[in-house]
Amino acid sequence: MALMITDECINCDVCEPECPNEAISMGEEFYQIDPHKCTECVGHFDEPQCVQLCPVACIPVNPAHVEDKDTLMAKYLRLTAVKA
Repeated sequence: MALMITDECINCDVCEPECPNEAISMGEEFYQIDPHKCTECVGHFDEPQCVQLCPVACIPVNPAHVEDKDTLMAKYLRLTAVKA
């Protein structure tokens, strides 16, 4: 399951630098998460770092991108593959 940032985001800039997959970027009004890059930190950490650090708890699971742990791990492996 990829995560998403809701419009409750206060643009505090805490989440973006902590994302190991560079999935978080500034949108038109508040930060957003690219579901194609978000692995919920699977492969990097035990818990999603953005969720851990968010001061307003505005980062829920994105219901449009439901993925199990195996799928998230496969995405992690694809994103971190060394290109020859």
